[in-house]
Amino acid sequence: MKKKANSMRHEASRNHSIAASRAALLRSLSVGAALCISGGIAGAQEAAPQVEETVVIKAKALKESEKAKARLDKVPGTASVVNNADVERGRAANAEDVLAYQPGVFAAATSGTGANKISIRGSGLNTFYQGYSLGIKYLYDGLPITGPGGTQEDLLTLGGVDYTEILNGANAFAYSALSLGGAINFVTHTGRSSPGNFVSVEAGSYGYRKYQVSTGGVSASGDTDYYFAYIHNQRDGFQRNTPNTGEDYIFNLGHKFNDRLETRLVVRHRGEELMNGSTLSLAQIEADPRQNRLLSGRRKPGTTLITSKTTYTLDDQSKVEFGLAYNDYPLDNGWAYTTTPQDWKSTDLTTSLRYLRTGDRLFGKLSNSTVSFSSTNLVRGDVTGYNQNVATGVRTFSQYTKYSGSRDTVLALGNDLRLNDQTTLSTGLSFIEVDRDVRIENAIRANTTSNPQSVKYIDRTVAPRIGLRFEASPTLQFFGNVSRSVDPPVTWQIGSTGNPYLRPLMPQKATTAEVGLRANSDNHEGSLTFYRTWVSNELLTVQIAPPTVGNPLGDNVNMNASKTIHQGIEAGLSSKLWKSRAGDRVSYRQAYTWNDFNYRNDPTFGKNELPSLPRHVYQGELLFQQAGGFYAGLNVRATSSYYADFANTLKAPSVTIWGAKFGYEEPGKKWKAFLDFRNLGDKRYAVAANTAYDARALTTPAYNFYPGDGFSIYSGLSYRF
Repeated sequence: MKKKANSMRHEASRNHSIAASRAALLRSLSVGAALCISGGIAGAQEAAPQVEETVVIKAKALKESEKAKARLDKVPGTASVVNNADVERGRAANAEDVLAYQPGVFAAATSGTGANKISIRGSGLNTFYQGYSLGIKYLYDGLPITGPGGTQEDLLTLGGVDYTEILNGANAFAYSALSLGGAINFVTHTGRSSPGNFVSVEAGSYGYRKYQVSTGGVSASGDTDYYFAYIHNQRDGFQRNTPNTGEDYIFNLGHKFNDRLETRLVVRHRGEELMNGSTLSLAQIEADPRQNRLLSGRRKPGTTLITSKTTYTLDDQSKVEFGLAYNDYPLDNGWAYTTTPQDWKSTDLTTSLRYLRTGDRLFGKLSNSTVSFSSTNLVRGDVTGYNQNVATGVRTFSQYTKYSGSRDTVLALGNDLRLNDQTTLSTGLSFIEVDRDVRIENAIRANTTSNPQSVKYIDRTVAPRIGLRFEASPTLQFFGNVSRSVDPPVTWQIGSTGNPYLRPLMPQKATTAEVGLRANSDNHEGSLTFYRTWVSNELLTVQIAPPTVGNPLGDNVNMNASKTIHQGIEAGLSSKLWKSRAGDRVSYRQAYTWNDFNYRNDPTFGKNELPSLPRHVYQGELLFQQAGGFYAGLNVRATSSYYADFANTLKAPSVTIWGAKFGYEEPGKKWKAFLDFRNLGDKRYAVAANTAYDARALTTPAYNFYPGDGFSIYSGLSYRF
């Protein structure tokens, strides 16, 4: 046995020696072949024994937008990511530009100004939108700019943004967002995503101009990064007498203290002044869409948003995120050409805390859990109304309404449980507390109604969520979820300065079920979702009196509706149609949304459609990209007709708008230029609408439609150094 063992050891040693010799020979041959190609066999024979082979494999680092997409692909519902660099191949002036081609999202800029009508799944579908956006929670860098007073739109110009996350409906659970529409999170550039110095200039039709300078970088140690940007925008306007101008200052500073502790501070400041384009009748749009019947303006003396997020890693499995946000957003609404201007003061303070734990075992299954807390307090909120002499500009006091103390608070528990290699169960439970404190403290008009002058209540709701994601293959997954959503009324919906009384409004609550799939291959990537939402106390806005001189928005009433249904289809597909050996390629991206919103059995309107959003929306872009940097694209946006009144008697016509873009991106990414053509057919059309109660009862034409821009050309040039 001993001899046999020695023999086996000798044989193993011999085999190891042979293998080593073969490896050395292969190394010598490979090095010799390489040197033979470059300069001679003799040199290779001398060099071969002295060369050690080293193999280095470098993995491509993922961009932050790619990491976000990988994370959102694990959500059991509709969610998407927009890389703003893709948008900046053409004009990127407002939310309509950034949110294009996103399933389930409707975004339209009214006459190209900063006022955007944005709706997801019919959220805030018919609220007036010259100053506020409703039904969606908006965030910057994961911290909200939406509070008890809603979302003012001046920060929706999206300056200095790296990428944008869109989470439809309750799929925004991770951001403590429980609105029907979900959440949109804008992520600011850092010194890592936008290094060096950057200069860009854009100009175009209707006096459009945009200038930007920025600088960013990382310290020598790699622990600190910084980004600073200044942006100036202005436009004369498509409709006459609708100029707007604004300035953004953006600063982002991040620091990593050690492997466990890091923090980031982001400061945004924006001031703007603009004149609103008035609504027109369909006949007026057809005759002269550039006319502006009624002049009014809004001025933001300076919005300041300061966010801070600190992350502490407890161990390999858990970490804590602590966030603070200060948002001060004053508004001088109707500062010119109106008889009833208002001075708004609003300051939100948000505190957020998240605990994330991964890699646990629950019932023997892999489990990831989160606990999150978010509270946004309106620490100062009030509006002072005036009567104004339009000719002289002299103001006299009319009413003071206070909102301070209103609050939105959410505590959420979430868990992802890996049932098997293909199936993940997502569960969540949110505890929501809505505090509304609205009171008219002084008014020159007497309240002769039975409505109160003070409304204060606390509404507590439990909102569960359950979802399932099944990975049929590495390229195909199916998902479904059932979720609860809550949309509390914003403070000014209860009352502001129009009447000496308040209208108590209850939170809108809904249950949504959705099913869908995601699929990808070498040439195609897409998603398809079907959803249905049962809504109670839907918050709707109706225009009960048309706009007039001095009152350009007309008289609008906010109300809780009877039970309604929101359902639809959200579909998106990106395809690589062709690629040459040289690297030239042709791609096509498209998005389709079907909106079907209606009353269930309203005493007045029966099962009428809810107005103000197209039933069908399609967007597509065919893009050729040459390997050397040149690109050319053709795009289309088609919307079906839709009602503009609750009685379903007045319709906005369907429309198809074509556009094209051409540009060049230098392969080294130092400079790029573009030409962006909009509305090639110079169509006269309504881009968005306000909502009437019953158009048949109007004694004047239905001035409910905002005209879309006519044929326009935009150009841009940027350089990074």
